[in-house]
Amino acid sequence: MRPFPVLCLLLLSLGVASRHRSRSRSRSWEKKVKESSVGAEVAPRSEDFAFSLYRALASEAPGQNVIFSPMSVSLSLGMLSLGTGSHTKTQILEGLGLSLQQSQEEKLHKGFQQLLQRFSQLRDGLQLGLGSALFADPNVHIRDSFLSAMKMLYMADTFSTNFGNPEMAKKQINDYVAKQTKGKIVDLIKDLDSTHIMVLINYIFFRAKWETAFSDKNTQQKTFYVTPKKAIQVPMMNREDEYYYAIDQSISCIVVKVPYQDNATALFILPSEGRTQQVENGLDGRVLRNWLNTDTKSLLNLYLPKFSIEGTYRLEKILPKLGIRDAFTSHADLSGITNHANIKLSEMVHASVVEVDESGTTAAAATGEVFTFRSARPRTVKIEFNRPFLFAIVEKMNLLFLGRVTHP
Repeated sequence: MRPFPVLCLLLLSLGVASRHRSRSRSRSWEKKVKESSVGAEVAPRSEDFAFSLYRALASEAPGQNVIFSPMSVSLSLGMLSLGTGSHTKTQILEGLGLSLQQSQEEKLHKGFQQLLQRFSQLRDGLQLGLGSALFADPNVHIRDSFLSAMKMLYMADTFSTNFGNPEMAKKQINDYVAKQTKGKIVDLIKDLDSTHIMVLINYIFFRAKWETAFSDKNTQQKTFYVTPKKAIQVPMMNREDEYYYAIDQSISCIVVKVPYQDNATALFILPSEGRTQQVENGLDGRVLRNWLNTDTKSLLNLYLPKFSIEGTYRLEKILPKLGIRDAFTSHADLSGITNHANIKLSEMVHASVVEVDESGTTAAAATGEVFTFRSARPRTVKIEFNRPFLFAIVEKMNLLFLGRVTHP
């Protein structure tokens, strides 16, 4: 029996994805996106999906670092939905928190298209690269409608790849990924064989300088409590300044906003002692917006560890827990990509790296009664991130990276 040809979906940050629908529907979307591109909002914000995925990843790695890019994964699933039909498409859209109305689907693709266009504009203090690529075997016919939608809606690069020579194909793809992520993600693909016919890549690269840098002269070795009984020494940055600072009493944590140049922000979330899981369970889009919308500053003596963390995840094992199942089975409807009858999606790999130091980062109903902000006071408040904490990197209102630092 001839082996199943398989399609790999690889996410860099890295995220990957792609798919497409019927030709007529694709052209209809392209036309509508063009007609309605003026004044459209940025990419749809699927914060609840992001936090649900975070909880699923965190539960698979108790006591370990977690880092991924919700933006990359969401964009990848958006591309995947282009080439799907039936229950496969329904599960993806519902997983992203969208209704099944055609207007919602069009809004998804239009939002990502505008986000990609905006991110492609260079800025002095912030490097933010977000893109996609399709590597396809020249012997496999890819629908023109799918290629057109990939290029127009997701600005995807396309490459002819000889999967009959798996080692050469692997090198071609890994070299591309390493280049796009400035060498931060290498050897993403570990194994390919002659049954593979296509690899879809989505990547995100983020590098930003703090609005006000930490002085390396203030960085000292200090104690970080991995657990209440296990302590290690880590390089701890320190700066006294005014920061946006919030106490979220509803889920029992402290939040400090540290701004980058050019509209990006890092959120550092310190759970109360023994309350990490409570904080993780309480994360949702409403909570995130409350944190981002605070406009009150306090004078803080902030201690923050330098850290570099990375994570690689097999999302084909995780996403089914969030209801996105059919895409990874023989029941997947991927007919919008190719007329191959026996195509299946074999894996969806996501890899992320985030580094935080003195200069910046390289990567990545609560009411006033339960959510309060500390106003500026004459005395300085000392905040030490000396035990496991969560963090997020946000550009405007777009959630780029989300993670947990257990071991800096």
